[in-house]
Amino acid sequence: MKILVTGAAGFIGCSVVQALSRKGNEVVGLDNINDYYDTTLKYARLENCGIKKDSIAWYKFIQSEKYPHYRFIRMHIEDKQAMQMLFANENFDVVCHLAAQAGVRYSIENPEAYIHSNIEGFLHIIEGCRNNAIKHLVYASSSSVYGLNGNVPFSEKAGIAHPTSLYAATKKANELMAHVYSHLYSIPSTGLRFFTVYGPWGRPDMSPFLFTDAILSGRPIKVFNNGNMLRDFTYIDDITEGVVRIIEHIPAPDPSWDATRPDPSSSNCAYRIYNIGHSEPVPLMDFIEAIEKNCGKKAEKKFLPMQAGDVFQTHADTTALQEEIHFKPSTSLNDGIREYVNWFKKFYNINE
Repeated sequence: MKILVTGAAGFIGCSVVQALSRKGNEVVGLDNINDYYDTTLKYARLENCGIKKDSIAWYKFIQSEKYPHYRFIRMHIEDKQAMQMLFANENFDVVCHLAAQAGVRYSIENPEAYIHSNIEGFLHIIEGCRNNAIKHLVYASSSSVYGLNGNVPFSEKAGIAHPTSLYAATKKANELMAHVYSHLYSIPSTGLRFFTVYGPWGRPDMSPFLFTDAILSGRPIKVFNNGNMLRDFTYIDDITEGVVRIIEHIPAPDPSWDATRPDPSSSNCAYRIYNIGHSEPVPLMDFIEAIEKNCGKKAEKKFLPMQAGDVFQTHADTTALQEEIHFKPSTSLNDGIREYVNWFKKFYNINE
């Protein structure tokens, strides 16, 4: 298959590019390499995929030196004309859309960035799919769409009417937009609600990085809601495996879908939503303890109230993923944190 992967310099994107490339697919990776966080990490991820920093230029295809069927292009998904040309010229079979303006808390400070990338950019993606006979659109949603929902574990069949951040609202909008295009234009689409992804090459604005960096540097860590939080931490390799399997699983209309009792997770058109999470929520203090153990140091903790836009817990119901995709994330927290801390020390040249 020929697959477009957006967000290819991102945490999940670079991992998916490698997995798809190893399976022999022809892959085109796209990213604007913005400075929301340190671009050094983004260029290092690209380098790990065989894309040299010095060769990257705007709107120029770069051939990977590692994967013979992988090319990368730097461009904005918000650039309507460029996106139209890319779709028209490349004849993709599948689109795996992982690009987005990330971050729950940043969306409170800079809302415009989320509308440009996550709404306008997503429109250009689904328009490209509509006009170029794409066989399957797979896109990143988020566990944050569950918002104030207190019914755990979170099921795709539950409502998502009460988001707590603009980021979550844009991800909900993506699911709605995808459904419209599946309904009107028969574009098979699958939305993936990722649950607290962590692991090597992870983002520096996420808690695993913040905690590990502070502990190894001897700085205090910020523990919000006084540590009284639960998170469904999911290892990057499990997320990647789920994405790759779902790319190959094109949804069909659900013949049992009932308009009088509408199931939000499916439809009478080719539309599907899946949670991808470990499905074993971990108390925040246990998570910190696992990082401390692997760092060989105790953290100095600064306890703070809950942050605006945050939620108390996340917990994925992965019944649909298991029954339909025959997959369940399985990497234990201890194994995942060990791999992450080892990578962190190596990448940042930290000697014990």
